[in-house]
Parts: sequence; C-alpha cells; structure tokens
Amino acid sequence: MIPRYLVNFDLDRMRRERTDVVVVGAGIAGLYTALQVSTYADAILISKKKLDDSNTRWAQGGIAAVTAKSDSPALHRQDTLVAGAGLCSDEAVEVLVHEGPERLKELIEYGTQFDKDDQGRYELTREGAHSKRRILHAQGDATGAEIVRALSERVRETPRITVLEDHFVVDVVTHEEQCVGVLAIPPDGEMFFIQSNATVLATGGAGQLYRYTTNPDIATADGIAMAYRAGADIKDVEFIQFHPTALYYPGAPRFLISEAVRGEGAILRNINGERFMEQYHQQKELAPRDVVARAIVAEMEKTNSAYVYLDITHEPEELIKHRFPTIYKFCLQYGLDMVTDWIPVAPACHYIMGGVRTDLHGETATSRLFACGEVSCTGVHGANRLASNSLSEAVVFGHRIAERIKQLAPRESLPPIRFEQPREHRPSNPMQQRVKLQKLMLRHVGLKRHEKGLRKASHEMERMKRLFHYEHHTKEAFEFLNLLNAALLTTHAALLREESRGGHYRSDFPQKDDLIWRKHIIQSIKDGVREEGSIGHVE
Repeated sequence: MIPRYLVNFDLDRMRRERTDVVVVGAGIAGLYTALQVSTYADAILISKKKLDDSNTRWAQGGIAAVTAKSDSPALHRQDTLVAGAGLCSDEAVEVLVHEGPERLKELIEYGTQFDKDDQGRYELTREGAHSKRRILHAQGDATGAEIVRALSERVRETPRITVLEDHFVVDVVTHEEQCVGVLAIPPDGEMFFIQSNATVLATGGAGQLYRYTTNPDIATADGIAMAYRAGADIKDVEFIQFHPTALYYPGAPRFLISEAVRGEGAILRNINGERFMEQYHQQKELAPRDVVARAIVAEMEKTNSAYVYLDITHEPEELIKHRFPTIYKFCLQYGLDMVTDWIPVAPACHYIMGGVRTDLHGETATSRLFACGEVSCTGVHGANRLASNSLSEAVVFGHRIAERIKQLAPRESLPPIRFEQPREHRPSNPMQQRVKLQKLMLRHVGLKRHEKGLRKASHEMERMKRLFHYEHHTKEAFEFLNLLNAALLTTHAALLREESRGGHYRSDFPQKDDLIWRKHIIQSIKDGVREEGSIGHVE
C-alpha cells in the first residue's frame, strides 16, 4: 500500500505562507501559466533547481502551430490523430490545433525570438509524421532554451509572481477531496506549508525511470506521483515515447539528436551502412517516432550492434551549421563532425504520453488541483505524441487553466490538518535503489515488453514498496519514491494492455487490437483500476 503522504506533518506546527495560486515547475508550462495567472492574482512559482533548469530548455525541434497559408488546423488535427494511434481525444486535439496559433503569438509578445528568413518571415520546418512545414524554431535547434529565456525574464519582472528556486515540493495537501496547497522544503531549512486557492502541477516528465534518457536528472515523475497520492486519476502511463535518435558515443551523455535533422533530409543506416527505413514504413525516416525507434532496435538486433548511424553528410555544410548549431557543436566536442561523419545513435526514453488526467481546462479529479505540460494527460497525444506538439500543448492548456482558476471562489479558512502513521527509522540508499529501478524498467518495461518480464519487474517493485514506510528527509529519497510510484503505475498498465499501440509494444501481443483495446487505462489510489472507451480517431 502506498501511503497518502510521504511524510508525517501537522500544519498547526509548521511555518505557513499563503498565495492565490501555487505553480510547481519552471518549464514552459509552469512559466507560461504563472504569467497568465499573474494578470489577475498572486502566484508562487516553485522550481526544483534554478528557474532556467527544466526539460523545456533541452527541447530542440520547435513548436507546432498552423501559421502558413498552405496549412490548416484540419491538417494539423489529422496528423496528430494518426500519430496518436486511435487514442487521442478529438475534443482536446481540436482545442490544440485551433488555439495554438494565438498562444504562439503570446510567446512572441513575451519576448521569444523565433528564427526568420532573409525576408523577415518565420522559418518553418517539418518533422516526422507532419504533412506540412509548421514547426517554428529558435537559434536553429535551441527552441526550448530560447522560450525559457524569454519567459524566465518576464517572470522575474512580474511583481505578482514570487519565485522560489531550489525548493522541493514533497506532497500536495488535500482536505475533503480539495487541494489546499503544498508541502515544500527549502534548500537549507524545515518543511513548510503553502496554502493556495489553486495548485498547478507543471513538474515535467518521468525520463529518469530509465537508465538511458534524453531528459535531465530532475525528470523524476514527481507530479504524477504526488497527484496519484492526492486522489487524482492517472491515465495511459504505459505509453512512453523513446526518441529514436539519441547520441550513442563513449563518454557522451544520451544527447538528443532532434527529429528535425531527419526532417531536413538525414537518413538512417545500420552498422553495415545500409539504409533500412523503407523496409519498415512508407514515410521512411519521417515515420512516427514509435515506428522509427522499433525499426532501429530491429536493425541493431539483426546486425548485433548497440547503435545505428544518422547520416546528413549529403546536405550542404551551411544548412547543417545554420539549422543545427547546438547539435553540431555538441557532437564536435566528441570528435564527431555532422558535415562529414555519420552520427552513432540509439533510442532513449524521451516523453511520457500519459500522466495526470485532466479535463479541457486542466483540472484533475481532485478539485482545485490542475496539471499542465508533460505531467498531464489532456488526451492530445493519445498513444504516441506528434513531434513538437508538447510545447504547443503546454501553452494552450496553460491559458485554459488560468481562465478556469479565475472563476474559482475564494477558499474558506482551513481546519487543522495533520497526518501521522508509523514509520521505520532505517537507513536507505536512494541513489542505489534508483539505479536498480532504472535497470528493471530498461530491461522489462522499455521499448519491447513481454508478460514474463513485466511480471518480474512488478514483483521486484512490490518488494521495494516497503521503502514507502521508512522515514525519509532528503530530496533524493523523495525523488526515488516518486519514481517507484510512477514505475508501479506504468508496469501495471503495461501488463493490462495486451496489444501493441503507439509507445507501448508487447512482443507477445504484437498487433494493435481496436476491438478490445481502443480504450484507456485509468488508475486511482481511491478507486483502483478501470478502463474507459476512447472517443478518439480510428485509423
């Protein structure tokens, strides 16, 4: 049994702060939502590290929105639905494709400088599974960093936003099934309580579930785990996207080699130098990410290799250096020149399609608790996210969350709230446990899954659950418990879904089964597991 809270507490004995809205997380979702809220309310923005240290900062490809006359919301919608493999919410996708362009304008008004051509028009690129060029980018391949720069500067200039850097949120506090605030730990101090009228989780993804990931070390599934413990629904977490092309080189991190590189003409070759994607999909290198990732793994298995090559050497040197300056410079640090060398790549965990289930205004099953960005499951991505839709989703639903919070009535004063349960005073090694969990996930709950491996992983994780009942005080310990919480949810859902679809592939059930499995798996600490039919698109 996972306890309701990771710590014991008594709010009457703790330091308290009060604000209108608490936003947890400082990626595009958190920064943008805080700015939107600040037009009518006071907000506290909590960042686990520094304000500019988030998953968004690593986003290379860009942001997808309809801006060209040759494009349309209907085409963007169709591309999103096809990539989502039958599990997208039609309503959520409609919201994204129609409201995205307006939110893009706001990002520009906040100071984001997207790349323009010589005529002063925004440069548009194309990525995998997009039928049109609709991706805006910044500084070539540093879109996320530019967005974070612009939004962070605006946040720091906004008097109604208080920024708390290097603070860790341990849990969401609820009373009578309503969120009333959060428990937070400062860098060198005691845990305190922030009471709020509404709380927004914008904590990012869960990449650290796996040993190999393109995500930074802060992506520890905190929001998914906190929301689950607070009674929110967790939806579709078996669908995890493994980016096909992360750098695979001795001594180098699993640095993301953007999908946009393939969008600009790069091709994939196996260890023997043979191009292979035409054997797997008619769109070749521009097929949906799950297709490309599995094709790469198949080629690696065929050739007994740990990687394949990404080859863009046939494109002009000027294009490569202009369009991909960040990737070019990073590879050069390790003696790899994109202009002349094939780049060794392999799949790595990149994005989680599922998460905290929300309605079309970002609210969860727990009243006054909202989720935005990768931590949420709005229904936009279905079983497989379309490239560059994640940044669009964050701002579109961040705006809707701010509009919904504006309508909330002020909360009445809180009664005393305390939580006490027996906890064992035992030493634990969270970093060692984290590595053990990551290896389990990589081996049994990764790109290719099978009942036997999933059951083995589940059994090992159940044994780890005793750690929830130890007394913990460090951020590293809380992060591990959040990862374990999310790993249990992901593994359980992966065991239940006896088919292959999008980011979930079962080698013992290799086909998609629309008759039985065109539905969602919902998990709740209160109601257990249930299945719900999809209102999405059928290919």
